[in-house]
Amino acid sequence: MLDKTSKYLKKLQFIIFIICSFSYGQTSKLDSAYYYFNKAKQFDYQNKHFRAYENYIKSLKLYEKINEIDSVAKCNIVLFELIESQNDLNKNSKPYLDAYYTYALQKKDTLFILKSYNRYAQIYWNRDTIAKSRNYYNKFLKLANSKNFIKYKAGVYSNLAFLYTKKKPDSSTFYYEKTLKYKNQLSDFQLLGTYINFAVFLKSQKKYYEAIQQLKKAEQLNTGNYKLKYNKVIYRNFANYYSLVNNHKKALHYYKKYNAVRDSLNNTQQNIAISDLDKKYQTAEKENQILQLEKDNLETEAKRIKNRNMLIGSLLFILLAGTIGILSLKNSKRKQKLAEQEKELETQKNLTLLKEQELTTINAMVDGQEKERKRIAEDLHDNLGSVLATLKLHFENLKINSEKKKIDQETLFNKTEGLIDEAYLKVRRIAHAKNAGVIANQGLLTAVKMMAEKISSADKIKIDVVDFGLNERVENSLEISVFRIIQELITNIIKHAEAKNATVNISLYDKNLNIIIEDNGKGFNINKVNLKKGMGINSIKTRVEHLKGTFEIDSTIGKGSSVIINIPVE
Repeated sequence: MLDKTSKYLKKLQFIIFIICSFSYGQTSKLDSAYYYFNKAKQFDYQNKHFRAYENYIKSLKLYEKINEIDSVAKCNIVLFELIESQNDLNKNSKPYLDAYYTYALQKKDTLFILKSYNRYAQIYWNRDTIAKSRNYYNKFLKLANSKNFIKYKAGVYSNLAFLYTKKKPDSSTFYYEKTLKYKNQLSDFQLLGTYINFAVFLKSQKKYYEAIQQLKKAEQLNTGNYKLKYNKVIYRNFANYYSLVNNHKKALHYYKKYNAVRDSLNNTQQNIAISDLDKKYQTAEKENQILQLEKDNLETEAKRIKNRNMLIGSLLFILLAGTIGILSLKNSKRKQKLAEQEKELETQKNLTLLKEQELTTINAMVDGQEKERKRIAEDLHDNLGSVLATLKLHFENLKINSEKKKIDQETLFNKTEGLIDEAYLKVRRIAHAKNAGVIANQGLLTAVKMMAEKISSADKIKIDVVDFGLNERVENSLEISVFRIIQELITNIIKHAEAKNATVNISLYDKNLNIIIEDNGKGFNINKVNLKKGMGINSIKTRVEHLKGTFEIDSTIGKGSSVIINIPVE
């Protein structure tokens, strides 16, 4: 009783405050705007979204009248977020975000501009406009260089990870790991979104138990007034994932919890319907009283006619459904038989084609090997053979001259040393050409692993190779180009990064070759490096663009560098 009395007194005090404030011109409008804004927040916390929308609009109009631009901007961003999260409001959210972005540019406030970029990316979160979303996230990351924005960058990394979930799983994993590096910088809301998104990603990879662990982390977080709303999502996912691992007991447990949470939330459409019914109630009540007498008289007759029609309709439906079912079953069996015959014919064709391709491949391989042997033999005979013959003569001259000393001994030594250097360079060139043959014969992945193993054996830097989806070879010239790009990037790491470890991730997914090269070296400031000079980065970027691919660099001083390359494979 005391709690109810206290609530009524608080409401009465607030009403008296508003009534008194109306007598003070500009102050009254400001106080009213503040009142409606706080009232809207309360409705938002109660999940009465339509009522929240109405009060935010009232607050916005009052703030516009008194030209309180900071408060107008605040109203615009909350209206955008409310409408964007509630599709049933049937409103366009973008004009409110456009107004907020204009305000952010006028204020030249980096945080407000970053918030605008993040929300614009949110608008284009669907399959058709995913490129626009990624573009706004890239703008965000480019602007958010200060340490003050680390936690905001982490949120964007989380969103990028979720954005890449379906099409680029390796990139998705990369950004999730980057997000979790800043775990201590994230708010509970950001962590919650990250864990839920990561769980969805793991589920798409069929890692159901790992997905459940992420949901458990999300369940432990404190989300205040929004706990019911987020628990609804968490419990629904729990029920789904436990069902996928055949733990039906726990699936049922979480499904019951999901239903309980769902029932406790007030749906926006219910709020609107109740509001409309309340307005129409008085008029409808009088009309209902007049119609009730007529309704009572017609009700019995209507029931009789309805029952008769339902019986006739049911019989007709059963007859029609039975006929359609029999015809559909016969048609389905006929189609199934035809499909099996076609499948068998297709299998025979494929087997014949594979045998022909196998013979063609073997012949091409034999021809290639013979040509390679012939070329190496010619190189050894024509180039290296002549150099070694001349070198032999110089050694004979050295031997004769050591006894008779007719020629300057140092000159002979210098000429002999020059010939040895020349022989070394020719051998090195032949071996280099042979390396391309390794790529042609054994494939890109084998060549990269051989290179990594050779470099790691020197104990200066350890290079790991991680691969996914490279079960089949891609076109040979593309493999050689990609190998040279990776080779040059690894050379840059050895020369400049001072790194102890590096990782080469190569994956082929959905006709896209994805390469991620990371190191734990000293890193560099990408904005202060002239890419047209040094490190060969501009040359690599040009080669990638020639292959119709994309090239991105992400580097943090003291924490290493990452290079992401995506090349389409036809």
